[in-house]
Amino acid sequence: MNDRQDPYDPYAAQEQQLVGYDAYGRPVYGQAPAQPAQPAPQQYGQQYEQQQYGYDYQGYGQQPQQQQQYYPQQPAAQEYGQQEYTQAQGYGYDTQQTQQWIPQQTAPEAPAAAERPAAQVPEPRRPDGEGGGARGEAHDDEPAADRDYRTEMFAFIDQPDEDSEDVIDWLKFTESRTERREEARRRGRNRVVALIVVLALFLVGGLGYLWYAGKLPFLDGPGDKKSGATADAGAQKRDMIVVHLHNTKKGGTSSALLVDNVTTKQGATVLLPNTLAITGQDGTATGLGKSVEDGGLGTREALDSVLGTHIGGTWRLDTPFLENLVELVGGIEVDTDTAVPADDAAKTPAVAQGQKQSLSGPMAVAYATFRGQGEPEAKQLERLGKVLQAVLRKVPSDPKTAAVTVESIGQILDPALNAQTLGALLSRLGAHAKVGAYRTDVLGVKADGALTDDANKTVVKEVLGGSGAAAQPGAAPRVGLKDATGDEKTQIAAKAALVNSGYTFVDGGKADKTAAGSQITYQDDAQRDRAIEVAKTLGLPETAVKKGENTVNADIVVTLGKDYKAS
Repeated sequence: MNDRQDPYDPYAAQEQQLVGYDAYGRPVYGQAPAQPAQPAPQQYGQQYEQQQYGYDYQGYGQQPQQQQQYYPQQPAAQEYGQQEYTQAQGYGYDTQQTQQWIPQQTAPEAPAAAERPAAQVPEPRRPDGEGGGARGEAHDDEPAADRDYRTEMFAFIDQPDEDSEDVIDWLKFTESRTERREEARRRGRNRVVALIVVLALFLVGGLGYLWYAGKLPFLDGPGDKKSGATADAGAQKRDMIVVHLHNTKKGGTSSALLVDNVTTKQGATVLLPNTLAITGQDGTATGLGKSVEDGGLGTREALDSVLGTHIGGTWRLDTPFLENLVELVGGIEVDTDTAVPADDAAKTPAVAQGQKQSLSGPMAVAYATFRGQGEPEAKQLERLGKVLQAVLRKVPSDPKTAAVTVESIGQILDPALNAQTLGALLSRLGAHAKVGAYRTDVLGVKADGALTDDANKTVVKEVLGGSGAAAQPGAAPRVGLKDATGDEKTQIAAKAALVNSGYTFVDGGKADKTAAGSQITYQDDAQRDRAIEVAKTLGLPETAVKKGENTVNADIVVTLGKDYKAS
């Protein structure tokens, strides 16, 4: 039994001495062997090859044997500051004696505790072929002091996930998808906002138009005020001429007004029936067609009196000149409403019916002057209007070039209208026709030649801007006379009284029904005193004068009733 106070030490008899230090700086004691001491290991985990002698277990004697002592490398995570130093021991026993062999190291001088160097960090294991040395060989040729250890050299230090290429690619992918989704949402929101803005503008614009036109219930817009609309239409600047087409082969004339609205930049053709009643130079009533056929002297001034306009000139256009004009512009296209048969005697070609019919000069003349049997005059005037508008679409836009075209047709013009003026007007009207800012109207006329109420309200006032203000400055007021007596002699007597008093007479025709009392109306307050003078001229009481809408385009309108007694 071993005594705890004096334990038995089988190696106590042997002399013990300091043989070295382990990897953690602790002293190692043992029996000094006879052979020279091996050099100290440079690093924990390196392998050393040394010889040691022992006995075989069979006891045949002491046999010299060579053994290798290994210090196996532990995993880096366990080696680093965790495992205990294991002292390598040799073994070789027989039945009588057991010896322990410990690698001998050169005993360096023990440093002080404060000066003791820190334990060496084991070098990471290198793959075969790198850094030299096979597995199990010591790298003694590298001094320990010169080695540089860095954290990235150790296998247990993992790279951060953010630096991994796969992670980076995934982050970029998710980020790009998020950005695309956000961009799609942003574009969607922008489209919705734009659509709402467009709808709001459309709604506001539509309501504004309805309000201006006075079509909203319980709200009167400025466009609904007839007096204001008439004043605005009359204040617009217009350039117009009258065209008289003479059919040199079959006879007859057709008239139209070409209107260029400089203010609104729109063009118009107003077709004038030959039955339109105008007043000749001798003061007698006559028809427009008869006045033109008689030479047209004073016709333009008579139209100004009836319509309340200011016509700038007269363009006499005979059918041969119209034919030349169509040929000069290269032909025209017209939507024909009827087929025109050929006339061998007049050498007139046939015209087919249909849309966008190509017409040459002779074909255009044949279609413009054609009037079928039993057709009203308005049908023939509408065909003339189509031809005139088609010609304007082909007129050059340059005023100088258009003037050359007018001169080339050999037209004899009115002294008040030269080729340059006519060419400039046609070029402006052509510009309106090319963009669709053009209209064609037939002036409505009653059987007696007087203007219809609708013609006065729409065509005369809106398109032509006809009013009393359009008459020549200083001229006598225009007085319209409408007969509601049913007696033609009474109307003639009233007309004579007005003309003899110096008033400009405007024939208003006959009223739809008779009236017991006469009535005198005016629209402008400035005409009230003159309306009273007209009443006195006709022998009517002042109470018959009142402010109201005129049914005839004149400053003052007299509706003659049965109370009127011719003097």
